[in-house]
Amino acid sequence: MSNIVFIMGFNYDSNCYLIDDNILVDTGAGKNQDYLFSKIRENGADPEKIELVVNTHCHFDHIGGNHFFPNAKIAVHKLDAVSMRNEDTLGTSLSAFGSDGIDNSRVDIELEEGDKVGDFEVIHTPGHTSGGICLWDGENLISGDTIFAGGGVGRMDIGGDYNDMKNSVEKLMNLDVVRIYPGHGPIVEKNGKEHIRMSYSFL
Repeated sequence: MSNIVFIMGFNYDSNCYLIDDNILVDTGAGKNQDYLFSKIRENGADPEKIELVVNTHCHFDHIGGNHFFPNAKIAVHKLDAVSMRNEDTLGTSLSAFGSDGIDNSRVDIELEEGDKVGDFEVIHTPGHTSGGICLWDGENLISGDTIFAGGGVGRMDIGGDYNDMKNSVEKLMNLDVVRIYPGHGPIVEKNGKEHIRMSYSFL
């Protein structure tokens, strides 16, 4: 089982997750490099040695810090890779907060359902965006903006779709989730499956 370090989002940042010292899930909005790097170092890892950045989806608050890691490969679902490369207006960091020419359009790995990221399996969970993903290791779910603590789901009005979200949450209900590591807010340390059921009941 992988070691997961929770880095709570600061200001506009999403939460970030450090896995086994060399994989980082999401990078925040790109405005708080000192904070992110200090949290990585506090947990015994070196930001310069991050080998892989996995974006749960293409929105600016999750990919904005990708350029902090020039030596890492950038991985995102193939559908959201289109948005990032095209610098579209679906909330990517290239079109939000006046990013002053910072380029976060690089994608090195196009993920698909069933791909492996360390000990985790990629689950395609569209709804918040067309290429949203969760990462699942049989116990822990890194859920991006699909599922939040307390049964919330991500908004569906910025490149999302209600029916996709409903289908994605229904798919996650089949997993025996213990802990949930969401894109925003607190983590869920037990009874994760119940939080997913609550999310479905709200749809």
